[in-house]
Amino acid sequence: MVTRVLICNRGEIAVRILRACRDLGLASVVVYSSADRDSLAVQLADQAVQIGPGPVGRSYTNIPAILYAAAKSGADAVHPGCGFLSEDPVFAASCRSVGLTFIGPSAEHIALMGDKVAARSAMRAAGVPVLPGSDGTVDSLAEAASVAAEIGYPLIIKAVAGGGGRGIAVVHGAGELTAAYETTRATARTLFSDDRVYLERYLPAARHIEVQVLADGHGTVLHLGERDCSVQRRHQKLVEESPSPSLDPGLRERLCAAAVAGARDIGYVNAGTFEFLVAPDGEAYFMEMNTRLQVEHPITEVRSGIDIVEWMIRIAAGERLALTQSDVRLAGHAIEARINAEDVDRDWAGSTGRVHGLRMPAGPGVRVDSHLFDGYVVPPFYDSLLAKIIAYGATRDEALRRLDRALAEYRSAGVTTNVPFHRRLLRHPGFRSGDYQLGVVESVLATPPDDRDRQAGRGTATAPAATAGTDQTRKDHRSNEERTESHV
Repeated sequence: MVTRVLICNRGEIAVRILRACRDLGLASVVVYSSADRDSLAVQLADQAVQIGPGPVGRSYTNIPAILYAAAKSGADAVHPGCGFLSEDPVFAASCRSVGLTFIGPSAEHIALMGDKVAARSAMRAAGVPVLPGSDGTVDSLAEAASVAAEIGYPLIIKAVAGGGGRGIAVVHGAGELTAAYETTRATARTLFSDDRVYLERYLPAARHIEVQVLADGHGTVLHLGERDCSVQRRHQKLVEESPSPSLDPGLRERLCAAAVAGARDIGYVNAGTFEFLVAPDGEAYFMEMNTRLQVEHPITEVRSGIDIVEWMIRIAAGERLALTQSDVRLAGHAIEARINAEDVDRDWAGSTGRVHGLRMPAGPGVRVDSHLFDGYVVPPFYDSLLAKIIAYGATRDEALRRLDRALAEYRSAGVTTNVPFHRRLLRHPGFRSGDYQLGVVESVLATPPDDRDRQAGRGTATAPAATAGTDQTRKDHRSNEERTESHV
């Protein structure tokens, strides 16, 4: 049984998991760094344990500290959230070795699908189409040139252990190959301590489509439909929607069936996401599998009525899925905009500071997942995600109108955000029509901004100093002292 869940993450995803635990009647424990001492997750959790200073390597990816926090708090399960250690097979294995239920797939499956070359091989064996590319790793420049001549340009060089848009390089011609190959290997060595790379054909006008799957330990595997994640900058997602406006029913069914077949063939258990590239001619190819909770999971939840986080916990505890594929009813249209602390006009530079004047949108068809509150200080150590605004409607047009309304209502002074970009995106003809591909962000930025949005999402220069705590923040912290442990 699972009774007390340690949440080893931060920000909005920690709050999201904490709320799922509370809905299930489970106790929640959050770990936190010194930079997150006054965070909303710390305020809401049943217990909080400080595990180190701000830098990630000394806190949120410090496995010994996290395991000690679990033992100290009496937790019997661990949810890794997304990012940090969520796809680290060593962490998953470490949790299970000390008797903790890891809320996610097995360490073996995380390792298999985290190795992009092994994942390609496994999916090919399962009958899932994969992009033309190298059969394995490419270990020399000469080998890279040979593979490139076979698959043609443009191509993409990827780190075997990469993810999150890191450790990749697009090569448009033979003259770029040497520099791209050497740079990608060096980057992979630095980021992942693994300089192995492989090559794939690059599809410049593709759509990025992913399929959500759930699988229990009793043989049931089902999908919850697809999400279109083609609005990206630097290979990182900004906006996702479901269903994809570009897929016909036949292609949608083939992709969902391929994801289920892939998960079943490898014996996968828990939540996972299969990512595909769909070429302009309608051909679809497996790209990778994410063995964790996705940031964009809420759009699937609002369409299906299924709480994915709840079922991750139930499955980890050994429960059977309480539904079959025919029970899954996907209705309406949902779209999510990621509100990031970043300045689009300064090449997406990160923004920090103290949030004040916060106003979150609400109303019919709007859901907000966030960890913000007035007085919250955005630290410099972590991902820039501040909130996710999810809009739902009976049709895509209704969902887009509701998202536009929600973005117009959103306010947060003190920190610059990407809200102006989202509003420009919603007015872009290609996006409005649903006829867009990877690269739409560059197209949006090439059009002049609307004057009414120039200041939307921009922090004010008169924000209170980031070092000064608000009375409310200090009050909230004091009220949490009995639940908050010292640095372990």
